[in-house]
Amino acid sequence: MAAPSKRSSRPAPVRKAWRSLTWLGVIIVGLFAVNAAGVIWGGGSWTPKLALDLEGGTQIILAPQLEDGQSASQEQLDQAVSIIRQRVDASGVAEAEINTEGNNVVVRIPGELDDQTRARIESSAKLELRPVLLAGAATTQSIDPTATPGPTDPAEGLATEPTVQPTDGSDLNWVTPALQAQYDAFDCSALDETSANVAPAADPLVTCDQDRAVKYLLGPVEVSGENIVDATNGMVQTSTGGTTGQWAVNIVFDGTGADEFAKVSTRLYGLKGQTPRDQFAFVLDGAVLSAPSMNGVITDGRPQITGQFTQESSKALADQLKFGALPISFTVQSSDTISPTLGTSQLQAGMIAGLIGLILVVIYTIFQYRALASVTIASLVIAAIITYLMITILSWREGYRLSLAGIAGLIVAIGFTADSFIIYFERVRDELRDGRPLVGAVEAGWKRAFRTVLASKGVNLLAAVVLFILAVGSVKGFAYTLGLTTIIDVIVVILFTHPMLQLLAQTRFFSSGHSWSGLDPSALGAVYRGRAQFRAPVDAGKKAAASQREAQKRQTIAERKAAAVGAGGSSDEGKES
Repeated sequence: MAAPSKRSSRPAPVRKAWRSLTWLGVIIVGLFAVNAAGVIWGGGSWTPKLALDLEGGTQIILAPQLEDGQSASQEQLDQAVSIIRQRVDASGVAEAEINTEGNNVVVRIPGELDDQTRARIESSAKLELRPVLLAGAATTQSIDPTATPGPTDPAEGLATEPTVQPTDGSDLNWVTPALQAQYDAFDCSALDETSANVAPAADPLVTCDQDRAVKYLLGPVEVSGENIVDATNGMVQTSTGGTTGQWAVNIVFDGTGADEFAKVSTRLYGLKGQTPRDQFAFVLDGAVLSAPSMNGVITDGRPQITGQFTQESSKALADQLKFGALPISFTVQSSDTISPTLGTSQLQAGMIAGLIGLILVVIYTIFQYRALASVTIASLVIAAIITYLMITILSWREGYRLSLAGIAGLIVAIGFTADSFIIYFERVRDELRDGRPLVGAVEAGWKRAFRTVLASKGVNLLAAVVLFILAVGSVKGFAYTLGLTTIIDVIVVILFTHPMLQLLAQTRFFSSGHSWSGLDPSALGAVYRGRAQFRAPVDAGKKAAASQREAQKRQTIAERKAAAVGAGGSSDEGKES
């Protein structure tokens, strides 16, 4: 017969413990490898990025771009703040501060601001869809807007005649003499400096395309960007399913937008060949992004914007439109670098507070659990290593930044993590009090403790998720770290704390119930009768007798007399028979 292998001679709990510890080692080594790869090849770092309150960053002040004498309402500003916050979050920037100050929107971004994120913020992406009335080459000549232009083409001839009330957005009766003069005098090179390309939605608009090459006179807004429910980027596809190599932005309107766009496309398709009146302009922040001809009736509410897009620019525009069109346009009033609001001293204070909390937890566990506290300390160290690696990886890959609120979440997590160990240790102690040997107590205690730990951590995780969803600003950082450490806590308890107790239960120091082990049966109330031998379970008959005696002690005088009379009657009846 072959001799049993050393592996098979190990008890099952020991094999399971080493398997769990191996998986934990794989996880930690994997996190180190991912972080190292980020440092070497991906621009990562061994330290997490810090948020605005600890590092400083960039402040951008956006001023509303309105007609003279008008001001933005608080409702419009609040809506703009909400949309800009969604755009910033979509770019992967965490811990940004976006709020209103007076009539402006102030955006504060931690760290250095990359060009793509800056474009997301500074481009207000107010989208309007207007029909084209006139179009021509851009001019750099200045023309007196009070002069009456001569009829150099049929469209301009209409402008000199008395106009009637327009019947639709493509009606040339919109082109009054004054508007024709404004169109002729408009200089595309001054598009950024002038406010002439700002007009109410119900009025025509004089503007140019983004390249400043074509000048447009557009009719009133017929579809608003606020009716956009989704926007994606992708290659333009041919009828055979192939691609043209041209990037486009695909828009999806809501029900209202789809109905309005269907009416417009029907009208413009009927004007096909009457260029430019068969064109429909996508106006982004007052400039024409694209003015394609209507080549069909679009009834499904899914138009497509084409132009000189790259993959990056089409993705940026799609993200801007997807997260809503701003109710008003904005211009960048200032862009400055700001210093941290809290600084190094507050960071050090937070770290000291966390260290003090950790020391107090260690002191308590040593006092309460003696040598068993070593498992708690080691578990906290493992949890800290995994948490630190996760935060640095998230900083590199997801743009997460550690704020003072996030540090507070980590400090609170120390107590939550220790709570899991205490639940487990107390369950093991309960099993020892009931007379189980240590190996059996560890397994039985784990089954009871694991359910309690999962329920407790489930509540913590749910609270963190709700707080993260509903909160804004730095409070999200607190919820984020709280949720992250809750998940890590469960992993550590499963893959480290329980396996370590399984291994320690096999050692002489703990299994013999040493007084300094923290698992001394006699100190816990069990009668120790030798190695792995504890008091026998109390006999059921003795339990019943003890319970009866206790019940008799609790009887009232009347109950005792009634019981005595009943006992006497029974005795007399026995004598008569």
